[in-house]
Amino acid sequence: MTSTETVTAPDRVDPSRVAFNTGWSFRTKVTAFQELGGAGASDWTEVLLPHDALIGTERSADAPRGDTTAYFAGGSFEYRKRFTVPAEARGSRMLLEFDGVYRDAMVFVNGALAGQHAFGTSRFAVRIDPYVEFGAENEVRVECRTHLDSRWYAGAGIHRDVHLITKAPLHIAHDGVRVTTPDVDADRAIVEIAVTVENDSPVTTTVRLSAAVIEEDIAEVASGSTPVTLLPGERQVARLRLPVASPALWSVEDPSLYALRLQLAEIGGADAAGATVLDEERVSFGIRTLQLDPQQGLRINGREVKLRGACIHSDNGPLGAVSIARAEERRVQALKDAGFNAIRSAHNPASSALLAACDRLGMLVMDESFDMWTFGKSDFDTASDFAQWWERDLEALVAKDFNHPSVIMYSIGNEIPETGNRFGAMIGRRLAEKIRSLDDTRYLTNGINGFVSMLDTIIPMMQANRAAAADAGPAGVNGMMAGFGQMMSRIQASPQATERIEESFAVLDIAGMNYGDARYELDRELFPNRIIVGAETWPTDIDKNWALVTANSHVLGDFTWTGWDYLGETGIGVVKYDDDGARGQASFATGFPGLTAWCGDLDITGFRRPASYYREIVFGLRTEPYIAVQRPEHHGKDIAVATPWAWTDSIGSWSWAGFEGRPIHVEVYADADEVELLLDGETLGRATVGESRKYRADFETVYRPGELVAVASRDGVEIGRTSLAAASATLGLRVTADRTDLRADGTDLAYLAIELTDEPGTVHATRDRTVTVTVDGPAVLALGSGAPITEEGFTAPQHRTFDGRALAIIRPTGAGEITVTVTADGCAPASVALSVD
Repeated sequence: MTSTETVTAPDRVDPSRVAFNTGWSFRTKVTAFQELGGAGASDWTEVLLPHDALIGTERSADAPRGDTTAYFAGGSFEYRKRFTVPAEARGSRMLLEFDGVYRDAMVFVNGALAGQHAFGTSRFAVRIDPYVEFGAENEVRVECRTHLDSRWYAGAGIHRDVHLITKAPLHIAHDGVRVTTPDVDADRAIVEIAVTVENDSPVTTTVRLSAAVIEEDIAEVASGSTPVTLLPGERQVARLRLPVASPALWSVEDPSLYALRLQLAEIGGADAAGATVLDEERVSFGIRTLQLDPQQGLRINGREVKLRGACIHSDNGPLGAVSIARAEERRVQALKDAGFNAIRSAHNPASSALLAACDRLGMLVMDESFDMWTFGKSDFDTASDFAQWWERDLEALVAKDFNHPSVIMYSIGNEIPETGNRFGAMIGRRLAEKIRSLDDTRYLTNGINGFVSMLDTIIPMMQANRAAAADAGPAGVNGMMAGFGQMMSRIQASPQATERIEESFAVLDIAGMNYGDARYELDRELFPNRIIVGAETWPTDIDKNWALVTANSHVLGDFTWTGWDYLGETGIGVVKYDDDGARGQASFATGFPGLTAWCGDLDITGFRRPASYYREIVFGLRTEPYIAVQRPEHHGKDIAVATPWAWTDSIGSWSWAGFEGRPIHVEVYADADEVELLLDGETLGRATVGESRKYRADFETVYRPGELVAVASRDGVEIGRTSLAAASATLGLRVTADRTDLRADGTDLAYLAIELTDEPGTVHATRDRTVTVTVDGPAVLALGSGAPITEEGFTAPQHRTFDGRALAIIRPTGAGEITVTVTADGCAPASVALSVD
């Protein structure tokens, strides 16, 4: 059964914006005609939004194109919520704002279609007051579906926040507040405010718009007001220019935020207290400047900034493709702690919750619009909707992003095949000019891959090469796979690519290049006014790419694929060995039960992989060396497939019970000349950094337990050391919560790291086992690990650890006390108490 919620009427004519995430139920969609034919509808299940309808469904080896979607089959779903609207709210304008519904959403109110939206990751609002029964119970239903429409796991359902917005007839328009700071210096900043006011009443009305700028939610630092007169049915834009003295500028290092408080009041008093308030809004914003040129690159507040970027997909690992405020906050903080200062929302618009986290924590954003234009990449993707919806989708993108200081550029696409011909360039120009007409304060880019832009000529060539490789046997196929990155670089830098993508780059402010580092220095000569960003790059090339970024002012930065591992595109970063049956396999995928891409610096639980520490050293942000150990069970085996997305099969552990006396390979990452490796104080040798690759020293040794120490030196002087200790024979459970006091507002989560450790706390890498998590109290559980290949899901209370670790995510469903208990064979239980207010 679905509970009924009462929408509280304000005690004055005061438009309000309230979260509308509770009281929902969902089920697999069955039409009335299907039910007439004998199909049974599934039971309604109560859920808390945001919600991924797909993450709890069964994965199957025969799911169509399962290697891309993590073997989830898709489906159609419907949601419903019952709510009562007070009679005194009659005459209000009511909107339901959906931050994202995947996909082809249809919104029904009391059985009537109130609105629909095709795109699954852009915000939209539906007016519902014409269909509402005031003083009575109402029902809203949302239908959505997913089927062969994505190249990765996109989930399904109402996967982002929903808000109910209630407005008086005369009100500030939805998304009607724009704040800019065009004139900034050390002494003052001019804050320009544009507010769209709508008059849905039948009479001409004059109101007063008042604005106050509040710094850090403490002190009012500027204010002003203006009368606004509107005819019946009219929209007007009211503007104010407010000077802010000694502004605190927003930056990655110091993300200072201001709040803008707006009030619309009837004329009749000197201030809001002396008049009836018709509408109120509060908007967060930051004061900062952006500058761009080929000689000094990107400058924020007058200082050059190189973008240390991470591409991220929209799923949140064990939670599925949902955007919950705490999940986004944790992800942004973890990426920032790992050395990134920018993210790219691949390959769809970021959620409002993610942008809010980037604003608060100081993370720059490239917000991306589309993965396809008119040429489809999947059987049922949005290419068929593009011509009808692209303008509305871009309007939604800009409306959502405009007041977020973290957003510094928009991307109009990702690896769009049309960019290689003149008609595609025309489409790109339309998209670019549409965004500029809506927002001229940010820069435009497009993730162009010259290889993809020439697929019409490349595919026949690759088919011939593939046939020749197959005739040559497994060695030929593997050689083709290993050389994929080099082949792409050659094509991207070719004169043909230069000619075919010139116009598509010309419509942009910044030439976004996917895997296009071969063009960085070439284009400095060919196109001296072209500014470049590595919008998507091989993670294994960060040492070479970052050297190009730092040496060339016209190259703004690097966005690795990816910063955070994700569901789907299974196994593109997994190292495959001969004995896995991968020899001769002309595919990046692992096959079932592949779950994740396994190409992130951080895995889907947020745990940092060795590539993350290597990148941090390359960025110059880490002086301490890092020890990574290749898994000894694969020592001496031939690698069958290792794509350019694949790091070495290593982890930061010296706990290899069962491998005593067997050979093992140790990697040490350091910005140094030489590394000495010691075990219990005994030297295992010295190695020169950079022989196999820059910033890395390699050691062949034999495993035995103890303390492994790496000492890095430059010019004969020690500059840093680090150590790994082998775990002892004891085995226990360690459960650590990131927080124990939680909010009951539906936006909070507790993350519980589950580790199998010895008594001192060293994690066992080879003694994985199934853990069982029991939750007592008002909460639901998501449970998973970083394993890229597993048949396990995330909604069961049992999950096997991976490299000694698992992660439990506790989502409160109400106020109260929660007790989480974790058990595993051979270990004493561990419990954590949580309090929700």
